[in-house]
Amino acid sequence: MSAHLPVAEPAEVRRAALRLIRADGRAFAAVLGLNVLAAAAGLVGPWLLGRIIDDVRAGDGVDAVDRLASVILVCSLAQLLLARWARYVGHRFGERTLARVREQFVERALSLPASVVERAGTGDLTARGTADVTVVGNTLRDAGPELLISCAQAFFILGAVFVIAPLLGACGVLGLVGIWFALRWYLRRARTAYLAEGTATSDVAEILAATASGARTVEAFGLQRGRITASRQTLETSRLRRMRTLFLRSVFFPAVEVSYVVPVVAVLLVGGALHARGAMSLGAVVAATLYLRQLAEPLDQILMQVEQLQSSGASFARVEGLARAPRAVPSGSPTPVDDRIDVTDVRYSYDRGGEVLRGVDLTVRPGERLAVVGPSGAGKTTLSRLLAGIDAPRSGSVTVGGVPIADLDPEQLRRQVVLVTQEHHVFLGTVRDNLLIAEPAADDEALWAALAAVGADGWVRELPDGLDTELGTGGRRTDGSRAQQLALARVVLADPHTLILDEATALLDPTTARHTERALAAVLEGRTVIAIAHRLHTAHDADRVAVMEDGLLTELGTHDELVAAEGAYAALWRTWHGD
Repeated sequence: MSAHLPVAEPAEVRRAALRLIRADGRAFAAVLGLNVLAAAAGLVGPWLLGRIIDDVRAGDGVDAVDRLASVILVCSLAQLLLARWARYVGHRFGERTLARVREQFVERALSLPASVVERAGTGDLTARGTADVTVVGNTLRDAGPELLISCAQAFFILGAVFVIAPLLGACGVLGLVGIWFALRWYLRRARTAYLAEGTATSDVAEILAATASGARTVEAFGLQRGRITASRQTLETSRLRRMRTLFLRSVFFPAVEVSYVVPVVAVLLVGGALHARGAMSLGAVVAATLYLRQLAEPLDQILMQVEQLQSSGASFARVEGLARAPRAVPSGSPTPVDDRIDVTDVRYSYDRGGEVLRGVDLTVRPGERLAVVGPSGAGKTTLSRLLAGIDAPRSGSVTVGGVPIADLDPEQLRRQVVLVTQEHHVFLGTVRDNLLIAEPAADDEALWAALAAVGADGWVRELPDGLDTELGTGGRRTDGSRAQQLALARVVLADPHTLILDEATALLDPTTARHTERALAAVLEGRTVIAIAHRLHTAHDADRVAVMEDGLLTELGTHDELVAAEGAYAALWRTWHGD
């Protein structure tokens, strides 16, 4: 299973939550104030009901009862209006805060180095950006305001009981001790359980995404059974972890429900005994009992939201965890003095694997066309990733103009080097949208020129709306070769100094591929082109050819020189021609 992205510690989550609250402090203060007023209005009813009972027992008439009942009605209406206003303000606060969380998540995700995303897997990032952000949003919009309202109500209700009779208030608090023990038992286990559930959700998303994207490869090599087995194991792990959180809830909630009854019973018994001795009025006992009975609803809401907060807290820790992931190099890195690329004694190994590159030395001159060839597993793709600044060597150096490529900030790196691989992506939107990603300021003339450079202008002109034709889901679907041509057109618009093609035309048929490569060569005249390829006609057209074998650069020279040398390249060339 791939390594997951970091998870924020509880202290980091608390600091992040406080930053979000401070960002919209006035709205948060308004929510608190309205909730306090609503809770205070709700306290009037039980207290006045106790007064009515005492007044009736004292012989007061109907007028006194009607007057107090009118006050109860007005306070109940005020509580309803204040509570609705508080929820409205709370929901607006939650939506604005959620927008900040999403914007921050996107900003952090886009600043992650490609190597970090690849090691973590897109499933983990996708799960955090969808399921986890949704859980956090639900909490900010619904659970947060409800929790504030319930806490205010519970605090004022308990305070009112102490004002009526401190002894009954103490009985009520002691009766709630069982909830404290149940809550402590739950909280000690909940964070770990919910984090494990979130990790399992990421694993499910990752294996589904990998299987779907590689479906044709799975079918071609008969790997269906293995993928089904792996998927079932991942789903079973997810099921078990969800059952764990369900078990915690199934123990926690019944224990709490029983605890609601204890303080009411305690107050009735103690209050009844005191009333029988004449030490307390019946109205006081009734009011205290009604308050504690009323306490069940806000307590129930609080404990329900505590469960929600554990789930959302784990989700927020996963969302906020992106802040702990390695960042792309910030702006302000040194500027290369020229466009020369030097690879010096480079060694590289992937995690839990042997060395892929074992002391590679190479110099790529500005404006040179270099072809890198060799058998599968020789280290060609790894070398291309180092040249593109995606990964940094374990030892040695890869520099452009004397500056390590991996140390360039993203803007400088894009101006220097662009890597184009077999992997391609068509973004939702029009053809124009897909091209403007590379150069937002490009006009239609530049877009058509880029399409023509890669041989894609013909089929784009045949589309119903040309550049404004919608692509992807709900629009015109593109096959692999057309998607790859769009990716290459983006490269033309990006206008880098050095272009690395790692089997970039693998999905094109030989004729189209050769035409595209020649077109690119014409457009990139005077620029550095490094082609990682199995098709040796690319090597034939290059200025020099580098041969990789078992992580080493074994041959370097022109096509004619290497064929005449009768070495590894000559053998590859003869095999390519069927000799």
